[in-house]
This record gives sequence, C-alpha cells and structure tokens, in this order.
Amino acid sequence: MNGAGNKILVIDQRGAEPPTPQEARALHRAPGLDYDQMMVLTHPRSAGTLAYVLIYNNDGSLSGACGNGTRCVADRLARQTGRESFEVETAAGRILCERLGEWTYRVDMGRPHFRWSDIPIAHPVEDTGAVDVPLDGAPALGPASLVSMGNPHAVFFVADADAIDLAKLGPRLETHALFPEKANISFAEVRARDDIKLRVWERGVGATLACGSAACATLVAAVRRGLTDRSAHVRLPGGILDIAWREGSDHVAMTGPVEFEREIELTAALFEAP
Repeated sequence: MNGAGNKILVIDQRGAEPPTPQEARALHRAPGLDYDQMMVLTHPRSAGTLAYVLIYNNDGSLSGACGNGTRCVADRLARQTGRESFEVETAAGRILCERLGEWTYRVDMGRPHFRWSDIPIAHPVEDTGAVDVPLDGAPALGPASLVSMGNPHAVFFVADADAIDLAKLGPRLETHALFPEKANISFAEVRARDDIKLRVWERGVGATLACGSAACATLVAAVRRGLTDRSAHVRLPGGILDIAWREGSDHVAMTGPVEFEREIELTAALFEAP
C-alpha cells in the first residue's frame, strides 16, 4: 500500500511470530518488496483495540509511530470488519482510526512531547521547551524545533525547501550526537498560515515521499513558533496531509489518503537474508 506516497508493507501476523529485524531487512531487499515502513499486525494487547501494530523501518529498526502506515492498517481493518471507527495500539499508545471516505482516513496521533527526556535528546538544552535548539554542524539552517510524536523529530524552517540538499544534510543530522535514538529530520517552508511545504529525511529509512509523524511534528513546531494556525495543509512530495493540533485535547489529528497496490503471498525464502 501507500499513504500519500509513503511505501507501506502491511503484514497480518495475528497468530504468528512477528519478523525479526534481520527478516525485516531481508524483506525490504526482496524484488518488488522495498518499503519505507512495514506495519505488522499482532494480537491486541489492550481491551478494546483491534490489533497491536509493530512498526519496522526498512533497516530493521523499530519505530513508535507511523501515521501514513497507520492509515493503511486502518483501511485493511475497516474492510475486514466493516467498522468505520476503532482503535489500534503501537509502542506510542492507542490510536483512534476513523474512515472518512472510500480511501480517506483520519488517525489521532496523540499528544506531542517536548521534554528533553521524552523526545529523547542526550541532555537538557538551554531552551527547555525545545522550540529553538541550535545544532552544531548545521549553523546555516538556524535552530531546530524538537518534538516527539512517539518518535523523535527535528524541524528546520527554511525559505525554500526544494533548495535543501536532503541527501547530504539528512543522514548527518539524523545521527547527530544530540539524538541517542537518531531523529527524523524535516525541512519546512511555511507558505501561508494554513499551508506548509515539507521534505523529510526519515531515520532508518532515508528520503521518503511522505512522513505522517513528521507532518504532525512540523505543524506543532510551526504553531509554537507562531508561524501557522493550529490546522494546515502539509504538502509533501507524495501528497497532501491535513494536520490539526486540537486545542481541547492537545492531540494531533492527521487526515489523508491511502492506496491499495497489490496483495502478495510471502514465502519463507523471502525472510532469509542473502
């Protein structure tokens, strides 16, 4: 499947053992199976949820959140159960999923977190709210806003997102010493109070056509800097996501498309590393 261009592989492993990190890497290398994130459905761990979802990056590492992948999971579960609204669970917590149209879903990505230990970063910083944090090695970009949306994000606001050398800066900043668990690196161009252009380097993946949690983190960072209102269209190379940081609940809601591409039967050989 894909969510706004984010390549998603959904595997239903309810009743079976989930893949190991080595098997996840092997699947990504299999012909025609390269993915950005792999969403693995396992049996529910909490009452009232339909599944617990393990999220693998294509390097085999685990992630706590993937908004585009969660919408793809929601589509599969909605079509299996006929339900329009339900919850799934990830390492980042329970996520409410709502079907709004044939191929459109809204997912509740929860509250953003800003404490240094929650993001996490290696040590406290002078800006305790993590709104403007300078990173050595990238002074020309100016300070980053740091946010956790179940995974760590650093957002840089730039005049021209297309002018950023993503392949050069992304891996350097992803592995910056400030980020003990690495970080998703976003370059955001605010075009209006409700319009943001975004390019993302995802940790454990690389440059992607879309990153849902990064879109959420970017909107939150933009609001905290006074650059946008609390809802905006976030334009990524693969499509547009509608993000709203709800004032009452403090939760961030993401609305966007999903697309079914094909169904594949996975053989044991595909899980074997070359």
